[in-house]
Amino acid sequence: MPIRNPADIKRDLPRGQRLLGLDVGEKTIGLAVSDPSLTIASPEQTIRRGKRFRDDAALLKEVIERRGIGALVIGLPINMDGSEGPRCQSMRQFAQNVLNHADIDIAFWDERLSTAAVTRTMLDADLSRRRRAELVDKLAAAYILQGFLDAMATTARAS
Repeated sequence: MPIRNPADIKRDLPRGQRLLGLDVGEKTIGLAVSDPSLTIASPEQTIRRGKRFRDDAALLKEVIERRGIGALVIGLPINMDGSEGPRCQSMRQFAQNVLNHADIDIAFWDERLSTAAVTRTMLDADLSRRRRAELVDKLAAAYILQGFLDAMATTARAS
């Protein structure tokens, strides 16, 4: 399966399948899952990255199978000026590595300020530093995925 345009994901997603949002970091991957109606993103879990990519791929494949995932939405860390830097290239390589291990569609979604927004919300909720560290990655993944779902809904209403 290829890297897809976000507009094509909903059109081609088999009915009842979900989307899996990923906030990929150097040490962890935050995961969030959509509901089957592709309306709401919910934080799923944070996985600690292994020394080898195939360990990460095995964990992702297990979640994909267990949760009925039809496509991945990977946060793309675009610079504030809209340009792509080395971190974007790293995410594109991550996606290619996933495709080498799993037959699934992938779309990218702009993740600018996702971690900052989630952190601000957790600070406002007066969560401890430790609790914020436990939650930030999967909440950022949910923020990314929810943005993607909202854009799909807006596009569907406009057409």
